[in-house]
Amino acid sequence: MREIKTPWGSFSPEVELFPIYYLIIIYGFVYILPFGEYFVGSTWFDLLKKEDGPLEWLQFFEYLSASFIGFFIFSNNKKKNSLDSFILLLLSSLCFFIAAEEISWGERITGFTINAFSNISIQGETNLHNLPFFHNYLLDPLLQFVCLFLGWIGWKKWPHLNSLPNKKFSLFFLFAALFFAYYDISWASTVQHIRNDQEIFEFLISTGLFLHFCDNFKNNKYI
Repeated sequence: MREIKTPWGSFSPEVELFPIYYLIIIYGFVYILPFGEYFVGSTWFDLLKKEDGPLEWLQFFEYLSASFIGFFIFSNNKKKNSLDSFILLLLSSLCFFIAAEEISWGERITGFTINAFSNISIQGETNLHNLPFFHNYLLDPLLQFVCLFLGWIGWKKWPHLNSLPNKKFSLFFLFAALFFAYYDISWASTVQHIRNDQEIFEFLISTGLFLHFCDNFKNNKYI
C-alpha cells in the first residue's frame, strides 16, 4: 500500500481515497464557485447535478464502458461456467441496463419515445426506474442494498470472487449508501427534508464499478 504523508504523520490506506477528494472538491470548492449564473445561468454546483447534466452523462459513459469491458472479459474467459463468470456477466448486463436507463433507452438522443412508459413515468421519459411504484417504493432501498453489498458484504464474505469489487473500492459505494439512507430518513425527521444531491453520489457508484472492471481487465483476473 502506498504511504501518504501528512503534517500529523504518515498512513497507508487500504482503500482508494478518490471519493473523499471528490466530495471535498465538490462541496468545498465547486459549491461556492462564483459567477455560475453569469456564465451558465445557474450555480456551477447545480449545473453538475442537474438532470441530463454533466455528471449524468459521465455516469452513462462509465456504465457503458464498464459493460463493454465486462463482456470482453467474459468472452475471453476460459472458465465460463464458474460462479465468478456468472457474476461478471450479471454485473456487465446490469451496467448496460443502467447506462440505457440513464439516457432513457436513447430517447434523449433520438427523441423517440414509448408513450406507454413516458405517459406514466415521473419524468415523462421512456425508462423503468421512474415508473411511480418502482421509483417511490423500491428504488432507494434497492440502491442502498446494492451499495452495501458492493461496498462491504461482497468482499467481506466472498474475498475470493474477483467479479465483486474488492475492499479498495469500498468507499465509492459506502458513501453513496450513506447519502441515500440519510436522504430517506430525513423524510420522517422533524427537520426540513435534505436537498436531493443524488447525481453527486450516483457518480461515485458508476466510477467505482468502472474502476473495478478496469482493474480486472488490467490484471487479467479472469484468464
